[in-house]
Amino acid sequence: MLVMPTGSSDTLKTADLIQLFDDLFFSAQNTRLIAGDSEPVYLPSDSEYAYDRIMFAHGFYASALHEISHWCIAGAQRRRLVDFGYWYEPDGRSAAQQREFEQVEIKPQAVEWLLSEACGRRFYISTDNLDGDPVEVAAGRKAFALAVWQQACHYYHHGLPERAEVLKNALLDYYQRHEIFSADLFVLERL
Repeated sequence: MLVMPTGSSDTLKTADLIQLFDDLFFSAQNTRLIAGDSEPVYLPSDSEYAYDRIMFAHGFYASALHEISHWCIAGAQRRRLVDFGYWYEPDGRSAAQQREFEQVEIKPQAVEWLLSEACGRRFYISTDNLDGDPVEVAAGRKAFALAVWQQACHYYHHGLPERAEVLKNALLDYYQRHEIFSADLFVLERL
């Protein structure tokens, strides 16, 4: 079992998150959280690995929370597919491709926001289209931020998907943030 870290919450360690995730989900869900060396990816069990793997990018805590968030909302069928069966279009997406990307990202980013606040991290939405048309990206970002905020408020008031709720509560316990975690954290202006 993990021991509460000493020091400030801005020194969060991915090793702590990996251990906490393992404690919660390895036996129950046959899934491990793994710090990867490159781009994030979800890999279901196969002939080489007997467990599912959530690989997050370059050891970044925010990447881990984001990939966990996708896993938390993925149903059993999607968890049998590489990257949950989603596609990825690189930077420079058209406006239509960007809107489609954002629709897939609303719920995971809302989950990520709640998980981030549960461990004392600032959450930043990501439209992940740095090479897109700057005017279009700015306009789309506002609408996307509104949709993520609305979904986060819904989750806050009505509960997260089951695995996300379990992890949120474990993070609140681990980082001793129950008294700090409130609806006041989930305001549109914070995005």
